[in-house]
Amino acid sequence: MAYRLGVDVGGTFTDLLLFDLGSGGFWRHKTPSTPHDSSEGILNGVNAICAHAGVTPAQIDFFLHGTTVATNAVLEGKGARVGLIVTEGYRQVMQIARSFVPGGLAGWIVWPKPTPLAALEDTFEIPGRMDAQGNEVRATDDAAIRAVLEKLKAQGVEALTVSLMNAYLNGAHEKRVAELAAEVMPGVPLSLSHVVLPEMQEYERTLTTVANASVRPIVGNYVRNLREKLRGAGMAGSLSLLRSDGGLMSSEKSEEHPVSLLMSGPAGGVTGALWVAKAAGLKNILTLDVGGTSTDVALIENLEPRRVRTTEVGHLSVRASSLDVKTVGAGGGSIAYVPELTKALRVGPQSAGAVPGPVAYGKGGTLPTVTDANVVLGYLPEALLGGTFKLDRDGAKAAVQTIADALGIGLMEAARGIIDIVNENMFGALRMISVQQGYDPRHFALMGFGGAGPLHVNAVARLMGSWPAVSPVSPGVLCALGDATTRMRTETARSFSRRFDETGEAEVLAILEEMAAQTRAELAAEGISDADITSQFELDVRYEGQAFEVPLSIDAELLKRDGLAGVLARFDEEHARLFTFNMDSAHELVNLRAVALGPLLELEAPKLPVGNGDPIEAKLRDHRLWSNGAMQPAVIYDRAKLKAGDVIPGPAIVIEMDSTTLIEADCAGTVDAHGNILINPKS
Repeated sequence: MAYRLGVDVGGTFTDLLLFDLGSGGFWRHKTPSTPHDSSEGILNGVNAICAHAGVTPAQIDFFLHGTTVATNAVLEGKGARVGLIVTEGYRQVMQIARSFVPGGLAGWIVWPKPTPLAALEDTFEIPGRMDAQGNEVRATDDAAIRAVLEKLKAQGVEALTVSLMNAYLNGAHEKRVAELAAEVMPGVPLSLSHVVLPEMQEYERTLTTVANASVRPIVGNYVRNLREKLRGAGMAGSLSLLRSDGGLMSSEKSEEHPVSLLMSGPAGGVTGALWVAKAAGLKNILTLDVGGTSTDVALIENLEPRRVRTTEVGHLSVRASSLDVKTVGAGGGSIAYVPELTKALRVGPQSAGAVPGPVAYGKGGTLPTVTDANVVLGYLPEALLGGTFKLDRDGAKAAVQTIADALGIGLMEAARGIIDIVNENMFGALRMISVQQGYDPRHFALMGFGGAGPLHVNAVARLMGSWPAVSPVSPGVLCALGDATTRMRTETARSFSRRFDETGEAEVLAILEEMAAQTRAELAAEGISDADITSQFELDVRYEGQAFEVPLSIDAELLKRDGLAGVLARFDEEHARLFTFNMDSAHELVNLRAVALGPLLELEAPKLPVGNGDPIEAKLRDHRLWSNGAMQPAVIYDRAKLKAGDVIPGPAIVIEMDSTTLIEADCAGTVDAHGNILINPKS
């Protein structure tokens, strides 16, 4: 039998989901994360879940992993010291950057400009030049290149980037620098711009390549260390990492191209939600992934997650495909406090994390958190993780009481205030990926997952007007489910920069098919047969004179059938949706992109036995919780005993091993055929 293991490392817990591809059975496990070395928590989880399933690590054929190692390296400023080699006259490319300054009125006065990932003292120029058509205007000078490499070596750079003018059209000069660097600086990771991002716009290409170089040593060490530990535990199967765009890449490829992993962690939740949505018969989904430290939100329309051409992490914005995920510092571990100056309750973005964690976890935490407020209000029962993780209710009350005292209100009002504020923070993030992108949230369901997502999904759905609120099966390990059920993906891009009246379908198709062959060859090198590979294409289009473009997905048959006129019509429609207007200007084709996808895992979601609509067999006990300004009678149910068709009237709590679902007083949850709980207002 073949086994497939998905592993997602979060700030508080490491989630694991093991699939038996033969029977369709699965096992899930959560273990505390080990921030000092994530591989320790992963190995603990692997051993535990294998013991639970009665298998050995050697029987696992596919290990699929979402990681935040690259993300954290950028956010914490712990990237490698990067040396940068540029064309003569372009030494300040990272310092000049773009003229965009975030913030509102007068933001340019107070905005502290982020420190470039490659310092000016580590940036050197070399002679040589390609023109805008990729023709050599001036040859490189080996002696000058060697001299620059010797200086960088003496300065102790830990990674090297080469980004030369117009290299995206002709990378010959960058390749020559790479050959000499292998002699002068052997062992130093090298990133070439025409390999990392073969697209026009020299600043974006340089920044993306520098970012890739910055995280290469850290990601490389992490991946190699994890691979060695897994091999030491007897696991001989393939090891793949989740890309920011929701696809998979081999661990070896991830060492060379870690800039594609910057949103690896959040992408797992989106791909997991997509799998659940297909089984539940839902096409439009807003995702609400609430972890211990943060909340990630995304939008899925017609079973297609929204992708963007930029990946943003903190102040860094690089040109790399990613799922359109927005993150806010609102999670179960978010700390509540009352600033002395304003005396107004605040929640997050500071988090208690995994260590010491919320006060209720009994691990030494002293500051009140969202989890503690949920415990006080009765939304979280006395134990988590199937009863193995006991909660300190008295400690949580004492912590939240400090907020109540600071505000001069009652304990329950303070706890509810914490929950209301964190819900509003989540609401704001969801508006960013729906309303602000031209989507009406009332046309979408809201799926809550992560350890705390189902606790908040009902309340946030009410704020959004997005029904039903969905609590999927195993919501606490849905990111690991996404890791386990996604497929291999690779892409390449090429700048084209031609008006539509200057080209035709035949020329565009010829280039796309050449690029498709390149991407298919990359997946074939990973052992995937050509028959199992699917090719897709993307075109970046804009009105002539615009400084930005709109990406459009397209397939070869559609392009042959509708021609470039069909592309123009789709662009005008999308431009009107995004910006509410169209222009009379000529259309320009900016970039071409080819995507190759491995086989899709056709894994059927198991079905529940059909019940009579009454969840009485799943009832554990009566309960009381805070609702509508007073303590109200409620019922606690065991999710494992629910049947398809059961209707759970609120207020109610549904508990399971990895998460807890809250159904509010004026709502009811219906269990679908696969065990998902669909919450709607009572009619």
